[in-house]
Amino acid sequence: MKSNCLAGLVLATLGYACTAQASWDEKYWNPKPLPDDVILPMPCEGAMAFRKVAIPLDKPLEDYNVTLGQEGDEWGYLEQSRQEHIAGSFAGDGKEKGRYYLIAKYELSDLQAHAINGECAAPDMKGRLPKVSLGWMGAMELANKYNLWLRKEKPEALPKDDGQPGFVRLPTETEWEFAARGGLAVSPSEFRDQRFPMPEGLNGYVWFAGAQSANGKLQLSGLLKPNPLGLYDILGNAAEMMFEPFRLNKLDRQHGKAGGYVVRGGSFLTPQGDIRTSLRGEEPYYAGKDENANKTIGMRFVLVSPTLTSRDRIKEIEKEWQSLGSEKKTAAQKTPTDSLQNLNAISEKVQDDGLKKQLEQLRSELRANNQLRDEQRDQAVRTSLQLGAFLCTKMKDDGEFYDRLTQLYEKTCAAGSAVDANCSRRQEQLDQHKKALDFITSYYADTVVDMGTTYSKEIIAPQITVVQQQLAARGKTNLNGYLNTWWDNLQGYLKNGKVTRDAWLAACKQNN
Repeated sequence: MKSNCLAGLVLATLGYACTAQASWDEKYWNPKPLPDDVILPMPCEGAMAFRKVAIPLDKPLEDYNVTLGQEGDEWGYLEQSRQEHIAGSFAGDGKEKGRYYLIAKYELSDLQAHAINGECAAPDMKGRLPKVSLGWMGAMELANKYNLWLRKEKPEALPKDDGQPGFVRLPTETEWEFAARGGLAVSPSEFRDQRFPMPEGLNGYVWFAGAQSANGKLQLSGLLKPNPLGLYDILGNAAEMMFEPFRLNKLDRQHGKAGGYVVRGGSFLTPQGDIRTSLRGEEPYYAGKDENANKTIGMRFVLVSPTLTSRDRIKEIEKEWQSLGSEKKTAAQKTPTDSLQNLNAISEKVQDDGLKKQLEQLRSELRANNQLRDEQRDQAVRTSLQLGAFLCTKMKDDGEFYDRLTQLYEKTCAAGSAVDANCSRRQEQLDQHKKALDFITSYYADTVVDMGTTYSKEIIAPQITVVQQQLAARGKTNLNGYLNTWWDNLQGYLKNGKVTRDAWLAACKQNN
């Protein structure tokens, strides 16, 4: 038995009882362990498992554009699709690029909630039930207690950003939905589906209403299969509280009124047809004379970091902010054509204060439009890069198949030999595949030429790293070689202006 006792003053401050408690068996808090789980210690010799959610950008002001919600009028005032942005809290370690935040692998359990409150009960299977019937204020109190315990007892366990330790809280809607949809681990089209990929059907991943599923009862965490990021019960079982207040959707923006708190994901009482990743609803903070506590609503923590962590970080942010929306010089320009600088020069000569304010507003709008343009351009570049890598794989497969057909034809039908009575058919088949190979090779060449004439090397190069991270997150690291081949071919074209289809085909065929 290990003692989990703290000094008396600390105990009194945090409200913990002095008990002796054995470490929890992993089956009670992480029944489906994975090698890359991130484990955070808890009171009572317990633990909580988290999963990394990767974001393929690493500068302080860089954030990743995502489309959340769903199209359609039926629930548009709640769930209409919208553009959001997300960034990571912590820098990747070692070979990892980009940033990430952490989200709990399972919904907070009864056992874990008791531990945070200092109630060190003996672990049992019933303790794996999600903690429900707790209000939003109570959830915030649990997060606060857990943070204080971690900082006093296990500060070394907290990941750090710029030297500052992270902290747990409820997730924002963007953090939750990005992770629930599968983040970078799914393709863009899968990300926009109503649910994350479920090869074995909804029943294998979600507890919902009905005798064929939850049958009206809350279920133990981790019994079904996870989403592509390794998150269990992200849909169904217990609905999950969000950090921010509820707002209606007003087409292109959120409505001005902030109401109760947001709940996401549906519960064990949600009908099967309503289970979707975009599902969101409002819960009041209070019911009657008491805090609202619903038997269908639980929570899932995220582990994130502060933003303004040091003077050096603030200086870095200020520098990056000043460059947002600027019209940067390209390799083909001796000087940048900067409308913002021209506008500044005009503003300096204006004496009228009202006109100065209008010019400053115009300058801010121009910067914002330029920044949006740059983000859309970068997204288009990343999409083209992924297409180029895929076409390279297609060229390799088609090229190798054509080579095999050619070898077979030469072996059986060469020099007019009638070894094979099907030579005429084989010749026709060979001709058809030559046309298909020529088509895909020309299409590949078009992407190289189009990128080379539309974007500069300076614009494309930073997106190579981003696409590599996207492919790695989806388990497609085998495509990185093809991406590098495409990039080499493009750089060759930029250098000499020659379209060398045969050489590009040969380069793609050399990938393993």
